Amino acid sequence: MAVGRISDVAQGIGSREIASPRKSEKSFSELVGGFLKEVNALQKEADQAIQDVVLGKEENLHQAVIALEKANLALELTVQVRNKVVEAYQEIMRMQV
Repeated sequence: MAVGRISDVAQGIGSREIASPRKSEKSFSELVGGFLKEVNALQKEADQAIQDVVLGKEENLHQAVIALEKANLALELTVQVRNKVVEAYQEIMRMQV
């Protein structure tokens, strides 16, 4: 790990430009939509894995359980993020202007 002088770091901080949104960057709604599509895809993969095990197409139960747990964790994370967003919105609405 390279250790630099504090003055070098301080000069680097002051010279940075403020990041402006670029056209190539996705908006918040596009990011959230993409994340929701990924969670949905994980749910579908888990459903398919379980169905394959039940129908005898797949004998590896471990992979099906892993897919199911991935989907479960992704859904739990999505719900927690939604709860935080709703909580932040409610906090903003309680502010007096």
